Amino acid sequence: MMTRSLLTSLLLASSLSAFAAVTDKVLVSDGYVREVPPGQMVSAAFMTLHNEDMDDHKIISASSPAAKTVELHTHTHENGMMKMRQVPNINIPAGGDALLKPGGLHIMLIGLTQELKKDVPVYVTIKYEDGSEKALSLPVKGMMPNAMTAH
Repeated sequence: MMTRSLLTSLLLASSLSAFAAVTDKVLVSDGYVREVPPGQMVSAAFMTLHNEDMDDHKIISASSPAAKTVELHTHTHENGMMKMRQVPNINIPAGGDALLKPGGLHIMLIGLTQELKKDVPVYVTIKYEDGSEKALSLPVKGMMPNAMTAH
């Protein structure tokens, strides 16, 4: 026969797991921030977000001490031109992935407050729809030589 306190503990533990924060259900991998030439004031963060939950989740905002403004963005194809647009959130589908990558969804770092250097991490915090946050330490990935001339 189960004691009342043991039963209460088991019920509490099972109910707490049902209300785990989104940060416990979404895994972040392959994150990095793109290196930019000295003096450039804008960069972007990229990563893969894997949702292990049965429900969709969303990133609703992000912040970083490395930038004055941080926004969620995507690229769209309009009238034969690629355009970057701010989005209100980034959906992470149930049991699936959200890929933040060049030419697609990404986190914009606007008004850089520090030079982005390889081997110096950039700290980015992402906030989910439930209010939970995940602090990330992202490496700076070097530019490809052709990327500088293409812009």
